[in-house]
Amino acid sequence: MSEMSNPAEAAAEQPSEPRTSRFEQWRGRIEYQAMSLGLVCALVALLLLLGNQVTHERIAYERLQDRMAVMRQVLPDALYDNHPLEESLTLDDPELGRLEVYPARLDGMLTAIAFQVSTPGYGGAIDQLIAIDTEGRVLGVRVLSHKETPGLADRIEISRSDWMTGFDGLSLSNTPLNEWAVKKDGGRFDQFAGATITPRAVVRGVLQALQFQARQAEAISQEEVRP
Repeated sequence: MSEMSNPAEAAAEQPSEPRTSRFEQWRGRIEYQAMSLGLVCALVALLLLLGNQVTHERIAYERLQDRMAVMRQVLPDALYDNHPLEESLTLDDPELGRLEVYPARLDGMLTAIAFQVSTPGYGGAIDQLIAIDTEGRVLGVRVLSHKETPGLADRIEISRSDWMTGFDGLSLSNTPLNEWAVKKDGGRFDQFAGATITPRAVVRGVLQALQFQARQAEAISQEEVRP
């Protein structure tokens, strides 16, 4: 006759199920996953912030140097002994809205201004930096950025063509209003084969700049004499 096993002993002989730790139980919950995702996002944001802080000053310096390099192309060095970019003026214009103007001064006297205008071209906005002296003459025009068709509209880039220098010395007084257009429209400026919209936009931008300078000449002078 076989012995009857003790229930306690039988239970002890059976293999016990592995115990689940509190951490493993918590890890499977939605709250844990949400908290983990939040911590990862916070860490990434912190790293991005630190990286931005480290590179911000360098980026700002390089941007200033790039803008100064273009400024020197439109503003002759002999016309100013100040730092136009650091002495900018903000003017509200009825036609062009709010514009930032960079005054050039020599021995404290205003000699010219430079500012950016934007006109719609074929592929998007064409941003130009234009300098005009106190007599209302164009000193220089350079394109800062554009999205025009490569190969067709490249002539607005000074590195590819001298077309932009055709505005130098022009003013509202020595160039009649009807000449501020491309030749196809009865004006004096060459158009580009297959890309007439682009030169039209640039010409319009330069004309708008001259008209802005004429409207704002008194306001700019008043800003200059403020303490």
